[in-house]
Amino acid sequence: MTSARIWPRTQFFDLFPETEHPIIQGGMVWVSGGKLAAAVSRAGALGLVGAGSMKPDLLQHHIRKAKALTSKPFGVNVPLLYKDVRLQLQTALDEGVRIFFTSAGSPKTHTQWLKSHGAVVVHVTSTPELALKCQDAGVDAVVVEGFEAGGHNGRDELTTLVLLQQMRGKLHIPVIIAGGIGSGAAIAAAFALGADAVQIGTMFAATQESSAHANFKNAMIDAGSSSTFLRMKKLVPVRLLNNPFSENIRLAEELCLSSENLNQILGKGRAKAGMLDGDLAEGELEIGQIVSTVASIPTCEELLAALIADYTLARNRLLNSLQS
Repeated sequence: MTSARIWPRTQFFDLFPETEHPIIQGGMVWVSGGKLAAAVSRAGALGLVGAGSMKPDLLQHHIRKAKALTSKPFGVNVPLLYKDVRLQLQTALDEGVRIFFTSAGSPKTHTQWLKSHGAVVVHVTSTPELALKCQDAGVDAVVVEGFEAGGHNGRDELTTLVLLQQMRGKLHIPVIIAGGIGSGAAIAAAFALGADAVQIGTMFAATQESSAHANFKNAMIDAGSSSTFLRMKKLVPVRLLNNPFSENIRLAEELCLSSENLNQILGKGRAKAGMLDGDLAEGELEIGQIVSTVASIPTCEELLAALIADYTLARNRLLNSLQS
């Protein structure tokens, strides 16, 4: 069965006609380099270089690496809160990138400028109200992310399935759902509730092509069903794998310490220390709630094959139940 026959023909394929599967790899900091983005796109999904942890010169390096590894389209995920964001965006444009996933800032600032350069712009948000504002700002699609997701989350703590149901009928642009998607059956559920595509982070972080440290990948395999927690709600909420650093944050929050105190505990460079350098004690280990289902470290091709096979089974079960 070809991909054209198994996937619903949603608006996703109008935006990304050269992408075979309506699955987008999350642009995660310290994890999503050119190698991962290229491997995902080469396997038929849409890969993203995660620019959140990159200066413009490093971003250029990873874009060029991805271009050297695949001829398929890939994009860049750019958080909009950094001071050199315009230079990051210009760097990507200069390198020929025309797919941008933006987050953590107002889409009004850069969307029309990017579109004037022929770019497709997708913004990540966490509530239906913000999604409507994104549509008004002219983005081509939105990623609506539930708080099951790893890394930085919205403050409203809306779950993925609740968000998707709240979104139904509100937008005329494509809706991409993210947060807790770790199986083909979950992808089928997303389509049943009206999603145009899904974005997956954690499962791609746990692939061979991910730049996550081996210690971090092994910790994903060892994680249980209650191994992640939403921390630092006074700053920017972030879902972390539990470790001594996360426990220190928990204790500080229970003592109602100020944002300034929490910032002092956080310090600088903890995400890099944990995710890229492998410090499992004092590093910040950003990962989604679905990490408990990670059982091995496959290639991106193997992961996508497993997701598609599971999706096909779930889809066929649903079709059989409707016909019986």
